[in-house]
Amino acid sequence: MIEVSAEQVLAWRLRRQYLEPLTDSGPVEIVGRLCGVQAQVASAAETAIALRQRNPRPEGVKRAYSDRSLVKTWAMRGTLHAMRSADVAEYLSLLAGARTWTKPAWSRHFGATPEEVDQLTESVADLLDGQALSRDELVSELVQDKRFTGMEEQLRSGWGALLKPLAWQGALCFGPSRSSKVTFTNPAGFLENWNGLPDPAEAAPAVVKRYLSAYGPATPDTFDAWLSRNSNKKSTLKGWFASLGGQVVEVRVEGEARYLLAEHEDELAATQPSRATCLLGAFDQFVLGPGTKDTHMLANEHRSRVSKAAGWIAPVLTQGGRITGVWEMDDGNLVVTPFPGEQAPSSKALEDAAARLAAVHGLVKVTPRVG
Repeated sequence: MIEVSAEQVLAWRLRRQYLEPLTDSGPVEIVGRLCGVQAQVASAAETAIALRQRNPRPEGVKRAYSDRSLVKTWAMRGTLHAMRSADVAEYLSLLAGARTWTKPAWSRHFGATPEEVDQLTESVADLLDGQALSRDELVSELVQDKRFTGMEEQLRSGWGALLKPLAWQGALCFGPSRSSKVTFTNPAGFLENWNGLPDPAEAAPAVVKRYLSAYGPATPDTFDAWLSRNSNKKSTLKGWFASLGGQVVEVRVEGEARYLLAEHEDELAATQPSRATCLLGAFDQFVLGPGTKDTHMLANEHRSRVSKAAGWIAPVLTQGGRITGVWEMDDGNLVVTPFPGEQAPSSKALEDAAARLAAVHGLVKVTPRVG
C-alpha cells in the first residue's frame, strides 16, 4: 500500500478536475469528468465549467442543453445538477435505490407517504410523456386529481421536494426553458438513447469509478456523503466498492486508508505538490466532491466560512488545492479574504487568478485586493 501526502492528493485532484492545467475540452466532457456540476445557481455552474477551459466559451453550456447532451435534473444530495445525458441514468439509479422518500421522517416533513409518491410518479410520467410543462401547468393538471390536492403547496414550492424522488426515478427532468420559466418533461421522450434506470448493482461500479477518477482517494462514506448525504446502508456501499475487485487499490493518505483506481496509483505517487493559486466560484465541484468536512482540503475551524446557511457554498481561494480563504465581488471590486493564520498569495499569483475570473465573465480586467 503506497503512502501519499495530502498535498499530493490535492495536486492530483487539481489535475484530474482540469484546474491545473486547464483543458481544451467542451462542457460535456468537463461535466462528465466532474460527475455532474451543481446548477442550483445557473451562473455558478457556467463559471465552474468555464474556469476549467483554456479558452472559455460561455455559449457552449447553453448549446449542450439545447442539443440535449447535457440535461438538468435533481441528482446528488437532492440538488439541481447539470448532468451528462449519456450517463445520468446511472447516477439516478443509485439515488432511487436509496429510497429516501420512504423514511418516516421524510414523509412527516414533506407530507406524502411512499404510496402517494408512487402514485405521483406514475401520474407525472404520464402527464409529461411527449410534452414539456411549466411547474404551474404541471401542478394545475395534477391537483385536478383529488389524490394530489393536499400536496399543492409542496408541489408549487421552488425547492421541489416532492418532485425530487420523481426525478431520481426517471419520471421527470428539466425541459427547454420558456423565457424565465423552467419546464419539466419525461426523459424517456426527451433524451436520446434513454433506456430507463439500470439496476443499482449494475450502475454502481461505473459511478464509483467516475467519482474516484476525480475525487479520489476516498472512502465509501465520503462517496455516499457526496451522493446521498449518507443515506445508503454501509453493507450496500461496501458491496459497491468490493464489486470493482482489482480495479481499486487502497492507499494511505497521511496514514488513513482510502480507495483509488488502480490505474491512477502510479500517477498519484509521482504527483508533486502544487503551488497553483485559484479563485473558484460558489458551489464549485472541487469543494463539493470531497465535501467541506475534508480537513486536508479545508481546516475545520474555517468550515463555517465556506459552508454557510441554507446550503450555500461560498466562492473560495485555494493554494495548492487547500482552501485558504474566500472571495466576493463588492461594487465591482474583487475582495479576497484569507483565513486567519493563512498567508495571502503573492500579488502576481492573485492578479493572474483574477485575470482568469475576468476572462470567464467577459470583463476587461478585475483588480483584486486583500480584505
